[in-house]
Amino acid sequence: MGNEASYPAEMCSHFDQDELRRLGKRFKKIDLDKSGALSVEEFLSLPQLKQNPLVKRVVEIFDVDGDGVVDFREFIMGASQFSVKGAEEEKLRFAFRIYDIDNDGFISNGELFQVLKMMVGDNLKDWQLQQLVDKTIIVLDKDGDGRISFEEFCNVVRGLEVHKKLVVMV
Repeated sequence: MGNEASYPAEMCSHFDQDELRRLGKRFKKIDLDKSGALSVEEFLSLPQLKQNPLVKRVVEIFDVDGDGVVDFREFIMGASQFSVKGAEEEKLRFAFRIYDIDNDGFISNGELFQVLKMMVGDNLKDWQLQQLVDKTIIVLDKDGDGRISFEEFCNVVRGLEVHKKLVVMV
């Protein structure tokens, strides 16, 4: 992992050196196999994340290089989106990326179904979930292209002030 305090400031403008040190300690604590990178299983070892059905998606988003694990740099960059100093736009983009599985800038019917399926599990039958997805797309898709753009997503989510809830204290 290297010395977390030695990462350049431009890596993450949302954390000061003291916060980076604290995050480095947390990272080391979560890194159960001492590999210098965090797997989905290591994230799931945290009691507060154990029951969260979206942990795998969050790890996929944090994992910028796509190697299946989150190194310290990716951890800091990902966590910075949840900083109180983080911009609303960053938080909204992160929330959008949870649903935009193929990273094409749109949430398709299939992507929305997949993410909601992760969230509801077997509490709804697939046909019920599909009806919910279809209705959601119809309501949110203002330009009629059959998918939800970032702008369309923001028009709904901004009103819910979800970005204000996407904050962690270091």
